[in-house]
Amino acid sequence: MSLRINETAPDFTAETTQGTINFHEWIGDGWAILFSHPKNFTPVCTTELGAMAGVEGEFRSRNTKVIGISVDPVESHGKWKNDIKVATGFDVEYPLIGDRDLQVAKLYDMLPAEAGSSSEGRTPADNATVRSVYVIGPDKKIKLILTYPMTTGRNFAEIIRALDSMQLTAAHKVATPANWQQGDDVIITAAVSNDEATERFGSFDTVLPYLRKTKQPAL
Repeated sequence: MSLRINETAPDFTAETTQGTINFHEWIGDGWAILFSHPKNFTPVCTTELGAMAGVEGEFRSRNTKVIGISVDPVESHGKWKNDIKVATGFDVEYPLIGDRDLQVAKLYDMLPAEAGSSSEGRTPADNATVRSVYVIGPDKKIKLILTYPMTTGRNFAEIIRALDSMQLTAAHKVATPANWQQGDDVIITAAVSNDEATERFGSFDTVLPYLRKTKQPAL
């Protein structure tokens, strides 16, 4: 069965470049981003891991841990990290999961059960579906899933923007409109009456009976 938003993120134990982790324990009481890659030493993924290394501090400041996964053994990751530094100028300091038995890729429905039990001999094309981003909340629930084709590098600014929205809307009874950025007006959810909206937010604009906008509340 496919994973869905608001389902509990599957827990697992795995080897990483920073030792063995239990995923839910590793997340702790903050947020987490798990992003996957079909194969080490592939061009688009190399740029992506470097780009993530460059903005990891942005996620850390939002109480969010980052962890990568590739369908390759941990010992291969160390060599790949050297290439990432050469290509992007950034050191990968967040952990990378080694998924040589395809356990995590299958657990997260990125590969089918019949994909086998080893990364050995598999090509990037065999693992093309291992190209997802999962944002997981402190409650260990999946908050967002993005899946990309192999030829399209991920936009990490968009992942940060989406994370900002999710953290804001988790703290307040608001939603964010299309193309929202930090500081833009937000939408008051339908669960909030006009009286409660006035009490919570002060003033607001009624664009349509079901669309009310107000200034962004502070996180």
